[in-house]
Amino acid sequence: MSRGTKLSLDIGASWNEGWSLEEEKKAEAVLLEPSAHRLVFQKEKRKGKPVTLVGPFSLRDADAQKALSALKKSLACGGAYKEGWMEFQGDISPKVREHLEKLGFTFKNPK
Repeated sequence: MSRGTKLSLDIGASWNEGWSLEEEKKAEAVLLEPSAHRLVFQKEKRKGKPVTLVGPFSLRDADAQKALSALKKSLACGGAYKEGWMEFQGDISPKVREHLEKLGFTFKNPK
């Protein structure tokens, strides 16, 4: 392109040909009561250390964060809430199960 010629941005579809912006509608997650959850445990190793995963939760993020912070305080461990799963540092699934059952959550696998 030489100096002095203008760049034409009219190439491609125009707005008059039926193109329009559509807002993406997020599918709202179905929120469940604690007793309606069917949670499972998964164990992973991250950087050589054990991690306990519990989920999937169908809670609002704020409610899940409240439950997570209460669990972390009572279990004296670190953790995070990511994509509907709670992650806890260490292999502490029996303790987590006990505390979640007190809160009314149910599990797929019997003890």
